[in-house]
Amino acid sequence: MAEIAQIVTIPCLSDNYAFLLHDPDSGRTALIDAPEAAPILAELKARGWTLSDILITHHHYDHIDGVEALRTATGARVWGAAADAARLPPLDHPLAEGDKVQIGGLTGTVIDVPGHTIGHIAFHFPQVHAVFTADSLMALGCGRLFEGSPAQMWDSLQKLAALPDDTLVCSGHEYTASNAKFALSIEPRNPELISRVERIRQARSANIPTVPSTLAEELATNPFLRADLENLKAGIGMQGESAKDVFAEIRVQKDRY
Repeated sequence: MAEIAQIVTIPCLSDNYAFLLHDPDSGRTALIDAPEAAPILAELKARGWTLSDILITHHHYDHIDGVEALRTATGARVWGAAADAARLPPLDHPLAEGDKVQIGGLTGTVIDVPGHTIGHIAFHFPQVHAVFTADSLMALGCGRLFEGSPAQMWDSLQKLAALPDDTLVCSGHEYTASNAKFALSIEPRNPELISRVERIRQARSANIPTVPSTLAEELATNPFLRADLENLKAGIGMQGESAKDVFAEIRVQKDRY
């Protein structure tokens, strides 16, 4: 009988997360993003796993700075967006939307999610009910639009929102508590959000990561996924406006928050 694949959340730097995805049947282990090498190597050693693959979501330093040290230490092959290859460490496997990533018996699909950066990609592994979104869809938030437009980010979020509700959203930072405060400013009477905020408070007081979340949680509480809902539009005085325009306004409000 096949063993169950494992996902491990690794805190890095001051507020980043990297993730290990381990296929016990083949022994292959993928890393999604490499903010720094030391905690990742320590986790691999503690579990007796050998790193076989490094999957990069985007070019920002706090997601790639550990790649070369990890490649040197483990010989792992590196996967990333072909369209952004000039800003990434050297790629063994350049990727585009719809391409497949094979980690032993686990198959991931590349999703193009521009907005935070133009070359941002996500990795969906349906066998483990997980999507690795880094700084596109985040717990109760989305990434700041450094390069892309609000329309691009809204379209990217819609791709992710279409995944199954039980999908684990493995995002790149521990921003959830601050995102929660902003979310309450948009939907102060959302009962599911109020309940989630309390769970976040309890988790952080115990130094427990709030990532990953589930897509169902995000759809019920994340204002950036809810810009198409008429009650949210009414709450910010944008009745009848398009979802993309409402999303753009919410993003502006968050940037100013």
